Amino acid sequence: MKIFKFGGASVKDAAAVQNVKSIVEQYKNDNLIIVISAMGKTTNAMEMIVKALYDKDWHTFTETIAERRAYHMEIMTSLFPAKHHPIYKDINNIFDEILSLKEEITPDNYDFQYDQIVPLGELASSKIVAAYLAGQGMNVCWRDAKRFIRTNQKYRSAEVDWIKTQELTDIEFKKHDCNISITQGFIGHTEEGFTTTLGREGSDFTAAIMAYCTNAESVTIWKDVPGMLNADPKFFANTVKLDKISFKEAIELAYYGASVIHPKTIKPLQNKNIPLYIKSFLNPSAEGSVIQQSTDNDNLVPSFIFKMNQVLVSITPKDFSFVVEENLSDIFKKLAEVGVHINLMQNSAVSFTVCIDADDRKLNRLMEILKSDYIVKYNDNVELVTIRHYDQSTIERTTKEREILMEQKTRQTVRIVMVNK
Repeated sequence: MKIFKFGGASVKDAAAVQNVKSIVEQYKNDNLIIVISAMGKTTNAMEMIVKALYDKDWHTFTETIAERRAYHMEIMTSLFPAKHHPIYKDINNIFDEILSLKEEITPDNYDFQYDQIVPLGELASSKIVAAYLAGQGMNVCWRDAKRFIRTNQKYRSAEVDWIKTQELTDIEFKKHDCNISITQGFIGHTEEGFTTTLGREGSDFTAAIMAYCTNAESVTIWKDVPGMLNADPKFFANTVKLDKISFKEAIELAYYGASVIHPKTIKPLQNKNIPLYIKSFLNPSAEGSVIQQSTDNDNLVPSFIFKMNQVLVSITPKDFSFVVEENLSDIFKKLAEVGVHINLMQNSAVSFTVCIDADDRKLNRLMEILKSDYIVKYNDNVELVTIRHYDQSTIERTTKEREILMEQKTRQTVRIVMVNK
């Protein structure tokens, strides 16, 4: 068994889907599980639909649904010239289902409703890719990830029930006489049958779950980059490809925010020593990068991870008492209650500072529940850079013409919160 994962950019239009077909053709006699993300920027659009639903912004709600429907229809028109093909009804039904939510009572739980709407992008893309590959003569089955990935009820960042998922996967993949299975990334389900999501960019994690549960030979993530780079080319010139790094190094980079792989992806692969390949769907024959057990190559090249659009929040007890365990316990409890993910933290005698992703809804809620006991101040529009295997010249190069607000160093890693001067 080999596991392939194709992200949004690799299925963004009809030509991209046809390119997926050309890659899969090279492995058509292998046993494959192919994990598909939503097409192009569909997940962002789905998030806009959820927000519009809660804001009762019906113009944005209906217009965004119409735009996404038209986008998918345009792709299908190129792939399926016969207008009676059942895929048209399948995809229209998905968008009709979203549109009907305007007439229904909206649940109080935003995260729950998010998980019922946003993953429909993956549902649509996986159905389109499966139908196209089948039409090209491949031995394909479409499989619903909600049938075999079991999670808890932590909506938008659900945790996998590995024992139940293994059991359900064993059952699911004994069905159907096909060697190529198409499924969705990002999606799971609760015991009650409600849809959950595994966290933003969670399709990589889905691929790792499938590898773990099927004892796969390998996982390949197909990207629009030549492999795992030492920095995001959007933020950093002269990037270098990391040909081979260890599971340990990959976990560090993913934890700090490297966008190539989801942070949870590595653990299940490392546990069963399943190599992870990162290859270019633009140049499939190129070597790419491999993540595996050996640490021999980890410190050859410095790596840079940039997290933009951050907020630096400083929390100080109103009575000017020391920040001790009791305060920290209370602060962490409130951060968890709001669902805030901490990217960096530091405390002094009388204050506790965290760097978090910008999210107005969560930040306003956090300010509200902290204000009775704490003075809360924040800097927005800051960026967090992490440098692995740094030296002084890399720090100076990265922080040139920036004001440093906070800095932390270990022997291998430096992390800096900064703003433009």
